[in-house]
Amino acid sequence: MTIQTLSTPEVYQGQFGEFTITQSDRIGVIIYRAGLMVAALSFAIGSALILLNNNPTVVTTLTPLYACFSLALGVSLFTIHIYMASLHRTLQIFWAIGSITSVILAIASSEPLVLTVYNQPITLFGVGFIFVALTGIYFKEAFCFNRLETKILTPIVPLLLLGHLVGILPTQGESILLGTWATLFLVFALRKTVQAIPADIGDKSVFTYLKEQRLAKA
Repeated sequence: MTIQTLSTPEVYQGQFGEFTITQSDRIGVIIYRAGLMVAALSFAIGSALILLNNNPTVVTTLTPLYACFSLALGVSLFTIHIYMASLHRTLQIFWAIGSITSVILAIASSEPLVLTVYNQPITLFGVGFIFVALTGIYFKEAFCFNRLETKILTPIVPLLLLGHLVGILPTQGESILLGTWATLFLVFALRKTVQAIPADIGDKSVFTYLKEQRLAKA
């Protein structure tokens, strides 16, 4: 019997051959999950301030929370493992578009960013891309891990944003969807903290195979 030391990476059998999970891989997953947790907490706190506080001055505190949410989501999008490189890059580009648009609006508008987006739904054509990227994460997690909360989150986000954009949702309906979104996002982030790390790394032999295929076509 061979005794493995802590410094010896465990060997896994993948679809296209054997692979090992390194300490760097594990750190990447921890960073991905930490980003999700910070984003979920920022979103939940901001949503609670909107839904539970009638003081209109509270909107001024939402911009820093949104910035924290955006930055944390960006970290997660750059450390998430997705087999399709084109999809991964697309989600990152969507995040960048949404973040850049948010910065421009925050600088150009005389009112807090949240009010600008809420009162001018057309701004969602720019800012909304950041939530498209977030929905991409929900969809990936629902597809890969069959998580109930992400199965619900995947349609909730576009329903709320598109519903507000076209003005078909009553205020109470928007509040219910926002509260559900914030709650399930937090549940999702919390459940990720106890998931086995190798699951988020996936089959590294697939990544190697796809990379070789791209190089062969180049």
